[in-house]
Amino acid sequence: MSSSFQSRWEQVRAGRVRILWLVLGALLMVSALPIGLYHRQVLQLSQNKLVDTERVQQTDLTRSLAQEIQLFESNLTQQLTSERQILALTGLNENVEDPAAEPKVTRLLENFVESNRNTFIYLTAVGKSGKGTSASQGNFRAEQDPFVAKALRRAFETCQQPQVPKYRSDPLALAPESRPAFVVAIPLRDMNENFTGMLAAVVSLDSILHRLQEASVRGRTVFLVDHGGHIVVHPDPKDFVPGADATGNTLVAKVKALPNELRNTETVRFAETEKKHPVEMIGTYSTLSELNWAVIAERSLDQAQTDTGVTDLNRQALAFVSVVILSAILVGYFFAVGISGPIRGLAASTRAISRGEFHQRSPVRGASEISELAENFNKMAGDIEEYIERLKEAAEENRELFIGSIRMLAAAIDEKDPYTRGHSGRVAKYSMLIGQELGLSAAELDKLRIAALLHDVGKIGVEDRVLKKPGSLTPEEFGLMKQHTVKGANIMRPVSQLKEMLPGIELHHEHMDGRGYPYGLQGQQIPLMARIIGVADTLDAMTTNRPYQSAMDLEYALDRIRALTGSKFDAVVVTALDSAVQHGKLRLSAVEVHV
Repeated sequence: MSSSFQSRWEQVRAGRVRILWLVLGALLMVSALPIGLYHRQVLQLSQNKLVDTERVQQTDLTRSLAQEIQLFESNLTQQLTSERQILALTGLNENVEDPAAEPKVTRLLENFVESNRNTFIYLTAVGKSGKGTSASQGNFRAEQDPFVAKALRRAFETCQQPQVPKYRSDPLALAPESRPAFVVAIPLRDMNENFTGMLAAVVSLDSILHRLQEASVRGRTVFLVDHGGHIVVHPDPKDFVPGADATGNTLVAKVKALPNELRNTETVRFAETEKKHPVEMIGTYSTLSELNWAVIAERSLDQAQTDTGVTDLNRQALAFVSVVILSAILVGYFFAVGISGPIRGLAASTRAISRGEFHQRSPVRGASEISELAENFNKMAGDIEEYIERLKEAAEENRELFIGSIRMLAAAIDEKDPYTRGHSGRVAKYSMLIGQELGLSAAELDKLRIAALLHDVGKIGVEDRVLKKPGSLTPEEFGLMKQHTVKGANIMRPVSQLKEMLPGIELHHEHMDGRGYPYGLQGQQIPLMARIIGVADTLDAMTTNRPYQSAMDLEYALDRIRALTGSKFDAVVVTALDSAVQHGKLRLSAVEVHV
């Protein structure tokens, strides 16, 4: 056995096989990709064809139904008009409420209802005073149905208006079976076009209901709505009562947004939620501009696929692709094992490094190229670990220097006035305790501490005669003092690291009721950081000796702060302060506080 062959055999025995052979094995699984892509393309083409077919069917169906409904409404209007002409020819249209004419009018109305039993449930003719006679099918009484009675009163009021050719009510649901109906009325006029009464009918929409039920097959639902988004007729009148609001439906919402006079047909794909699961739908609406109604047809794509056999075709194709892919996976598995193990180890080491575990090292095994990669990775990890440690040390030194500078600046501000010595540190301490009670994160607490330490930095720019004045400030002096918030923010604004602390410096004197300064913000307009510092600042001012007051005890100061909750202070922040005190976390101390 030659030394070259022996060397290669040793590599195989050690598991360090050339990655080329492993890649060739993995390519076997890739052979299933073209079949999968072809299957996906076939499914997409089938889906597109299905959608196109359904769109055409729904468009034809809704337009056809819209024409039928339009013809239905036109015919019933013509029938009412013909009845009005009969009343006029017999001279009854001007005195329908005359007791002498009542039998003739009643007979005409009864004949009309009897000859149109499939359409007219109730017909009435009333005079100018609202009195008259009526005819109806069975035991139907309009006055016993409050919705019908209201619609008839509305019809009478509308017909009295000049130039009103007819009136049509909103959809009605007739008890007890919620039968779809509506009221239609036309005015009665004399030869001089003066209003003499009204001819009104309760129109049954049962024929349209039956037509919609015939069209609602194989998972398709066809129904009728008005432009207000209310159900007019639905194939399921028990669950979808006429007059009910249906604007939760995507298509109904689109119809409602259209101009009333627009005649339009549109098909839309959308998603609805059924039993907490999204269902992809396709729907079409066709508007009836003369009636301000619209016919809507909708169907789920899953149901459409089942009916057209697309689902079975997809299932067979998926089964074939699954067999091919499974075979490829079984063959490629043995090749993949040789490369996946070492790579998983290397990936695990990489994830550990990303989590900051820089001591992690990857086992050196697997193919020659992977072993070499692992060795280089381990060397790189060692270099990174050493470099990160140096960065951590430098960052900690910079942070300590930064915090130290903040502390010194805060101390320098407080030293301007012997009464405020240690004030910034205590405000920072109280703010931190409040922030902890509020559950702020470590990063938020750190920003809060720095903002609290620097909240009075603007007092550097306030004259000593104002800052150290022992008595009360004049309005002019108080105006100068109030400038310290804006001055402080302007001083710190050039420092990019303090950008997120500026709200605490600039806005800690804003009040919840908008009476604070400098901008008169109120409520949630004031950042939480500023609301916390405002409470902490007031607490320290009350519990330390000042030229204008003696130090208060803690409980008295808390009572004063609670009394100002809602007007000056945020109730949530005050509650957090109370909690810190009750748990013994906040105690007053005469010594200087370092934060």
